[in-house]
Amino acid sequence: MIGISDIRDAAERIAEHVVRTPTVPSPGLSALLGVPVTTKLELLQRTGSFKVRGATAKLLALTDAERAAGVLAVSGGNHGIALAHMAAALHIKATVVMSRSAPKRAVDLVEAAGASLRLTDGMAEAFALTGQLRSEGLTLVHPFDDPLVIAGQGTVGLEFAEAIEGTEEAGALTDVLVSIGGGGLIAGVAAAFEALRPDVRVWGVETVGATAMTEAVAAGGPVTVPLSSVVTTLSAPAASQLTYDHVAALVEDVLVVSDAEAVQGVLDFAEHAKVWTEPAAGCLLPAARQVLERVGDGARLGLVVCGGNATTADITDWARQFGLR
Repeated sequence: MIGISDIRDAAERIAEHVVRTPTVPSPGLSALLGVPVTTKLELLQRTGSFKVRGATAKLLALTDAERAAGVLAVSGGNHGIALAHMAAALHIKATVVMSRSAPKRAVDLVEAAGASLRLTDGMAEAFALTGQLRSEGLTLVHPFDDPLVIAGQGTVGLEFAEAIEGTEEAGALTDVLVSIGGGGLIAGVAAAFEALRPDVRVWGVETVGATAMTEAVAAGGPVTVPLSSVVTTLSAPAASQLTYDHVAALVEDVLVVSDAEAVQGVLDFAEHAKVWTEPAAGCLLPAARQVLERVGDGARLGLVVCGGNATTADITDWARQFGLR
């Protein structure tokens, strides 16, 4: 299990390479949901998502031999962008494997950073190709199944807890919502809050068609799930034992929302919070309503707004597909 000392060590190592993103109350979302809402705006992070934290923590820990051989990532979008960008900054050759369903923006940003891009027919095939490339000597920077990566993502939770310390939100924050793909972000955030604010409940959020952690919780351990969600940045074919263990021990529950609700959440973030998210963050708003139904009056919510790497064309197309306005 990742502890607060691991997260603090990661924070010190990556400090010069990442943004300490804003933690701010959102009057617009508070009015929309009817309870106080505080947001941790990771969409303002370098490369547009939290993923740069874990990728940087891992890259900085490589040996000279590993740096010389190059690194490898498998990604639904944001992890690949982060690894490509930071590997270039640190002069390390990177290969990124992504599904053809990945957002075009993600593909373009990976290529623009100079990484070697390999596209596959789906995420299961992407993970399979990654195994082959590892055997050729590349070091895998896993998107979630790595203690160093989880500790790096945990710096989101560390900053969140530190930012509200001594404020009105600190005394009354009751629930924090975190999106789940493979579970690296929620594992790190939950570990940080367990150490610093154990009174705060942490909730995970997935979309229908990308329920790796929901199925893991039901089965008592990681299982492979079919993927059909449009939210490719949450589409891991399975959680890992490491991330499952953290969720099982530290997370209140994992909530599931539809793709349509996640896309509507993007529109609601834009209208009410004045920030442009991606569906992996948009899913927090419908899940927040589920939390409020569960916990009742007196809730004060924290939302980890994980990323914003979606184009207006992406969201427009999805909104049309789901009949949203």
